[in-house]
Amino acid sequence: MTFAPRLAFALLCLLLPAAAQAGETPFVRTQGAEVRLLSGGIDGGTLEAGIEIRLAAGWKTYWRYPGDSGIPPRFDWSGSRNVRAAAVDFPAPRRFSDGASGFSIGYKGGSVILPVRVELDAADKPTRLDLTLDFAVCEALCVPAQAQLSLDVAPGGAKPNPALAAARALLPSPAPVGGAAPAVASFSVDSKATPPVLEVIASTTGEKADLFVEGPTDAWALPLPSRAPDSSGRTRFTLALDGLPSGATWQGAQLNLTLVDGPRAVATVLTLPKD
Repeated sequence: MTFAPRLAFALLCLLLPAAAQAGETPFVRTQGAEVRLLSGGIDGGTLEAGIEIRLAAGWKTYWRYPGDSGIPPRFDWSGSRNVRAAAVDFPAPRRFSDGASGFSIGYKGGSVILPVRVELDAADKPTRLDLTLDFAVCEALCVPAQAQLSLDVAPGGAKPNPALAAARALLPSPAPVGGAAPAVASFSVDSKATPPVLEVIASTTGEKADLFVEGPTDAWALPLPSRAPDSSGRTRFTLALDGLPSGATWQGAQLNLTLVDGPRAVATVLTLPKD
């Protein structure tokens, strides 16, 4: 074998394992954004992974609940191998004007990583993550986008990924009602109003604290809460219990609240009264 073929063969041997164990895909470009898959280590049969979305300056994308308008992201892992289930988590979002007198919820500019916990069929076998991501990106107007990504993960996983650990640290922390600030201090429902109105009193430290409320299923389309200072120095949020799917009732329903207070965010589950 001459030098040139030997060199090409050596480079191929170096590049193939690196591609299989690099722990990330190249970025796939869409209008206003680029997307890639990340992987880390495996612990107890669960692979730590992530979806990184880099947004161009002035562009935004949506949270799992988009607010008054928008399109939530959809994740299709059906082409994956050695994958039992994949659960996507979301860092705390922000609200922004949708340009039509309403507000949307999501991420704007820069980079956001959505951590993913991947349950494997067998931790000692090779894994292939195959994702079709359908989402939307917006500047002045919103456009649908799609990214198709595939990443091979060797048995045992890749090295721990600091970017994934940092992204998971940004996830809202579970918090009970009445916990240390930031927290939901109390809540009540004015059932005599039409529609009924949910009031949430939050212990917060900043004037720009925000609250996002999700129903028990994706079919619920609750409005974004209004915010006002409370006489006790806390923050008062109110929202009409409107936008329920046909046949649903707010009584006894479980709502998922995400309270954002500066760099901190907490997640609280409320069970509404039955009457």
